[in-house]
Amino acid sequence: MDQLLNDFSPGLFFMQAIIFLVLLLLLAKFAWKPILQSLKIREESIQDALDSAEKAKEEMAQLKAENEKLLDEARQEREKILKDAREVAASIKADAEEDAGKQTAKMIDDARQAINTEKQAALAEVKTQVAELSLQITEKLLRKKLDDEKAQKELIEEFVKDINLN
Repeated sequence: MDQLLNDFSPGLFFMQAIIFLVLLLLLAKFAWKPILQSLKIREESIQDALDSAEKAKEEMAQLKAENEKLLDEARQEREKILKDAREVAASIKADAEEDAGKQTAKMIDDARQAINTEKQAALAEVKTQVAELSLQITEKLLRKKLDDEKAQKELIEEFVKDINLN
């Protein structure tokens, strides 16, 4: 350090100070404004980028909310469609069951009517056969018993009693 003090030259010091001041003035006049302006432009571009990022973030949040809303609406629509489909299926099933019940009841009615018709026909046939047999028996009996008048009266009284019973 002593050597630095011994080597100190006041002329050199003043020259360097003057050069420094001139350089400082030149920088202030020509370079300082462009540097500050470029820093200001840089700051504005960074702020714009931050604002754009914030705006994009808000838009993304809004889009996300809209997407959620659309998804909810789609879910509700799906549920409604499924509910309607279930109701239609239940209605179709109930109609089919009702139609099947009606057809079954009609078939049973038709079968009963057919059975009754057959039964009536069979009864009529049986009555016809019984009547024929009765006539045949009566004819045979009458031939045997009509020879006697007393037998004829007893037979007539017997028939009258049978008629009153039926």
